[in-house]
Amino acid sequence: MAQATKRIKILYTIPNFDSAGSGKALLHVAKRLNPDQFEVHIACFHNRGAFFEVVKNSGIPIHILQYTTPMKPYIKGIIRCFKISRQFKKIQPDIIHSFHYSADYSEALAAKVAGIKWVFTKKNMSWGGSSKNSWSLRVKLASGIAVQNTDMIRQFFPNSNKTALIPRGVDTNMFKPQDVNEAIKKEWNISSNNHVLMCVANLVPVKGIEILLKAFSHAIKLYPKWKLLLVGDYENDYGQEMVALKTKLNLQDSVAFCGIQKNIPGYLSIAEIVVLPTLNQGRKEGSPVSLLEAMSSGKNVLASNISGINDQLADFQDHLVEAGNIEAWIKALSTNFELPTTHHQSRGMDFRNHVLNNYPIELEVKRCEQLYTKLYA
Repeated sequence: MAQATKRIKILYTIPNFDSAGSGKALLHVAKRLNPDQFEVHIACFHNRGAFFEVVKNSGIPIHILQYTTPMKPYIKGIIRCFKISRQFKKIQPDIIHSFHYSADYSEALAAKVAGIKWVFTKKNMSWGGSSKNSWSLRVKLASGIAVQNTDMIRQFFPNSNKTALIPRGVDTNMFKPQDVNEAIKKEWNISSNNHVLMCVANLVPVKGIEILLKAFSHAIKLYPKWKLLLVGDYENDYGQEMVALKTKLNLQDSVAFCGIQKNIPGYLSIAEIVVLPTLNQGRKEGSPVSLLEAMSSGKNVLASNISGINDQLADFQDHLVEAGNIEAWIKALSTNFELPTTHHQSRGMDFRNHVLNNYPIELEVKRCEQLYTKLYA
């Protein structure tokens, strides 16, 4: 009898599951890896967080482990890395794949000491400033780098042979065209005469919500039947500033802050247009999954012409809007508000087909498997 091929043991690391964004991205891939080829484990700092129970219920082994450490003073930092390396050796992974968003390199150093290949996903466009040297060390210590858009390769890794382009994927069976959720419309006082513009994002300054609110306040003067729903966490200083701006712009009857919602497909069902007005500054976007989810759901979309987004909308240049430019957003909104619902539905199916061909979650998983297999060989 032929001896069974050894499965490649992957340890995914992530600081926590306090918010579902990165945690969902990790779990979507981890639970879909071919079980005949890969053995999957997860390590995180603690067992708190709303999404932790979801991960736990997946059946994937979870290790509670402080796998990073401050590196200064350097001698003590290196000693602590040796201690972390011993913890990694106990788990015995063949490859560690880090979903840590920061420029920390202690995890990579500990993996190097343990003799374990270490991969990280570059999730946003931050790099320079005080963290530049740390990012450079991460690159030197890494065996592989999963990059989420082509601008990352050009800007950060132009001559590297370690990179693999692995954009985010979306579950096209979960996010698909569906009947309008009338209960959600009723909850937010959306009548049959209204049209819904939606943005799905936790409200932080880089998302450019103030640009959207100001542009929307101008556009609805000619198209008053449109309503804007902002779906995502706004219980922070920036979110409260946006609530105040809504009042200042006299948008009380036209804009709703919906907060964090679990039923995103249901919310998308009531939208005709979905927007993502991210600014071209700071960390920006890597490969925004909220935009892919809207596209997969058959929605017409408009989004800022910035890294990550311009990959996803490369075939739809007329749906890219200059980031931070209120006049450009007024024009984009007004032009689309003028169009009939049938146009939005038809265009939405174009986006749906684009996602099916280029961004299904199965393709993201396949690319990860190819990276792991290449590193293990």
